Amino acid sequence: MAEEKHYELVIVGGGPGGLTAGLYGARARRKTIVIEKGLLGGQIANTAEVEDYPGFELISGAELSMKMADHAKKFGLEIGTDEVVEVYCDGDDRVVKCSSGDMYRAKAVILSTGGSPVYLGVPGEEEYTGKGVSYCAICDGAFFRDQVIAVVGGGDAAVEEGGFLTKFASRVYIIHRRDQLRAAKIIQKRAFDNPKIEFIWDTVVEQINGNERQVTHLSLKNVKTGKKSSLEVGAVFPFLGFRPNSNLVRESIRKDQNGYILTDEKMETSVKGIFAVGDVRHQLVRQITNAVGDGTTAAVAAERRMEELEDKKSPVRNA
Repeated sequence: MAEEKHYELVIVGGGPGGLTAGLYGARARRKTIVIEKGLLGGQIANTAEVEDYPGFELISGAELSMKMADHAKKFGLEIGTDEVVEVYCDGDDRVVKCSSGDMYRAKAVILSTGGSPVYLGVPGEEEYTGKGVSYCAICDGAFFRDQVIAVVGGGDAAVEEGGFLTKFASRVYIIHRRDQLRAAKIIQKRAFDNPKIEFIWDTVVEQINGNERQVTHLSLKNVKTGKKSSLEVGAVFPFLGFRPNSNLVRESIRKDQNGYILTDEKMETSVKGIFAVGDVRHQLVRQITNAVGDGTTAAVAAERRMEELEDKKSPVRNA
């Protein structure tokens, strides 16, 4: 039976930003819950190895997620499993509605809903994610030092990340389905001038192949001639875009042209009492450390909002 539940702070999404916000909310002795529809950790739960989180030279994404969750739960954080379908305002309350029918009322909501990369959708992509298929050059590039790497895409992100990967790779192939790039001209020039980058034009990836450990080669097809070929690589980085999960709030909320939520320095959105952290928020990079910092700031700001609301209602404090 559907219930209406009352909390002080509700966090939508159990990624690093959400779990950190949950830690700070619970540590401030606020009744706090993280609602996650899938695995705790978000994108990092599917990351085989994390080596750029301070304090851990090498740890799996799943283990890091569990450590974050266990730490927060020691302070009293509750974790619920459900799918949030809408967030809206009702006076001073912020209401979170779930697919189960349950509704959560709170004084503040933190959106840690993340997003997802645009996938190639080819055989082998899911199988080799974490074994040579990656969507984050900064996160995983160093794992493929001195190997041949393929990048798929022709926009700014694909070409820039291709350049970044040349720091580690012996060669980087940029595979693009058209015969010219969509990236900005200055970004293109840097790529064309880089001796480690080679372009494969008018071509799509049909399949990602490998052994039990990692990617070994790609099956390619030229879209103009139909000719098929094979390319030996140790890793492939698709950069076809990223879709932020930013459409939950009923009220009009400010976003950038790509759908990322805009926030102020407190991580508060244009809707008071609703905050956004991590990958769903407009920012320069998407890293675990960014999300953790966002979560800290949002939880502290949410606590201050609750104090302000309590001050307004307290005759003693207003005396």
